[in-house]
Amino acid sequence: MTRTVIFDLDGTLADTSGDLIAAANMALSEMGFAPQLNRGQDDATAFRGGRAMLRLAAERMALAEAEAMIERGYPLLLDAYGRDIDRHTSLYPGAMAAVGRLRAAGVAVGICTNKPEGLAIQLLDRLGISDQFASLIGADTLPTRKPDPAPYLAAVDAAGGALERSFLVGDTETDRKTARAAGVPCALVTFGPTGRAVAELEPEALVDHFDAFDTVVAQLLP
Repeated sequence: MTRTVIFDLDGTLADTSGDLIAAANMALSEMGFAPQLNRGQDDATAFRGGRAMLRLAAERMALAEAEAMIERGYPLLLDAYGRDIDRHTSLYPGAMAAVGRLRAAGVAVGICTNKPEGLAIQLLDRLGISDQFASLIGADTLPTRKPDPAPYLAAVDAAGGALERSFLVGDTETDRKTARAAGVPCALVTFGPTGRAVAELEPEALVDHFDAFDTVVAQLLP
């Protein structure tokens, strides 16, 4: 059975927080509100998605009709993000070298993200790494999204792998819950905005730097 490693995208392979926050502030501006989100301070919220950022903005503005604003603002945010998707985004150090080592060792590699599929493909293309992944499942590829296990199962299957010989690499509680629901191990990166606090989610492994990722693979996929 082919060993398989499935990666989350935002906050795991790439730091996309700057462009996500800029898109949220643009959506707020288009709705007549002042920018509410700050790079650095709100990176963790950015990695939880567009609606999470708009909800935080609504809380800061004490909006009475928060949900209505979020639903109005979400498509504006996606449009703004698509127009300027990689101005501030960068791959984490060692990420693609680790992917290359996996591929050289015959390990199937895929992506399971809660970013809409079209935007995920666009970002991978702009970063020049689309051909490095055997599968990509986005938030809208299936009727459900993480932490439902179905997207993860689909990512493993599309990569040609087997569930029982796979694990998920992510950065948030959503990824931890997804792995648990799928019945597979989870490795969480510690170089995101919450740092080593992700250890509280009790993943099977922590990734402090992708240079040491081979050790994690040996531990979780012996």
